[in-house]
Amino acid sequence: MKILVIEDDTRVAELLKRTLQEEGFEVDVAYEGHFGKKLALQNVYDLLITDIILPEKNGLELCKEIRREKPYLPILMLTALGTTDDKLEGFDAGADDYMVKPFEIRELLARVRVLIKRAKQNATQSFLLKYADLEMNLHTKIVKRQNTEIKLTPKEFKLLEFLLQNPERVLSKEEIAQNVWGIHFDTGTNFIDVYINYLRKKIDKNFSPKLIQTKAGMGFMLKAEV
Repeated sequence: MKILVIEDDTRVAELLKRTLQEEGFEVDVAYEGHFGKKLALQNVYDLLITDIILPEKNGLELCKEIRREKPYLPILMLTALGTTDDKLEGFDAGADDYMVKPFEIRELLARVRVLIKRAKQNATQSFLLKYADLEMNLHTKIVKRQNTEIKLTPKEFKLLEFLLQNPERVLSKEEIAQNVWGIHFDTGTNFIDVYINYLRKKIDKNFSPKLIQTKAGMGFMLKAEV
């Protein structure tokens, strides 16, 4: 776990660095905003802790600019500015949490752990699609059912991804054609039926319950067969 601290008060910066290292975190420190932004964008961090009042670039500008480039990086603002308006301004800039100096170390560590845990859960949810015992990893492009890996062609993968993104909803052939193939559906063709059959042979044939359902005259649906 790696944390970036951006704090111009060297005493506070060293306290944070030492405390976090004692908890097992790797810590980088920047003492002004411009260099802090450079570190944040060049390296991979699990959390950013920043003051608001900083030399070169203030923490609000810093937070907005980093948030545009790294929308999922959790940011904790740690500052002496403690009014409600200050806090709202910090959250509007993109901060996930806000603590006012002087702070209590145990509370800081608790908030750090919560932010990192939440970010990891969000990251996992964003690239894992699941329904029943079917799982698709959008990062590794691996599809499994009952822990058995299933090999799919790129177009089969894209079709299954669309089904997994819309479980238990009837998807018309028009919707599927537009979202998977990027074209308007030609009623004179049966290519969608063909690919649904390809998927059924790989996803359903050797497994139970069946997951890919046909709704006559309406489309297809990912739903566990009763």
